[in-house]
Amino acid sequence: MSKKVLLFLNQGFEELEAAAFTDVLGWSRQLGDEPVELVTAGMRPEIAGNWNFVVKPQIQFDEIKTDEYDALAIPGGFYDAGYYDDAFDERFLRLIRDFNDAGKFIATVCVAAIPLGESGILKGRNATTYDLNDKLRIDQLRDYGARIKRKKVVVDKNIITSIGPSTAISVAFTLLEMLTSKKNLRTVKKHMRFR
Repeated sequence: MSKKVLLFLNQGFEELEAAAFTDVLGWSRQLGDEPVELVTAGMRPEIAGNWNFVVKPQIQFDEIKTDEYDALAIPGGFYDAGYYDDAFDERFLRLIRDFNDAGKFIATVCVAAIPLGESGILKGRNATTYDLNDKLRIDQLRDYGARIKRKKVVVDKNIITSIGPSTAISVAFTLLEMLTSKKNLRTVKKHMRFR
């Protein structure tokens, strides 16, 4: 049975970070040994990325059934583009808690770790986030009780966090391996010409 990932897009999301998930999981579905289905969702009928790429999610928030998914993928985004308006919405924070309580994978890129912290699930857990701008977001994550690790990608049990857009493909590959297998990851990397 194939795995299923919910890609949650908040207003002002970073397009490159979202594209890493769509491409890596799409390649697995198309040419991998183990297909992975990806479903996009959000709070709005149309979601504008930070660079004005507008997306119509496949499903709306009220249609999400957590038990249908094996993982939650969350790209980061920009404060000025309204990212935290959606990311700090209590409904979204509850969704994060539901995935975590069920032991399902949660993969984040860059500042998408911040709503995880806001939800309370990073207390006492290893994590990282965007580390520039005087480490504002790192300090924020630490204030949530996370144990900050100085690595580009940090995995703590079911949670993946990372430092910025350049890590998006690594996060997507990490999630793919956790969902499927090393063999499938090698196959996908081969077809995507990463090896």
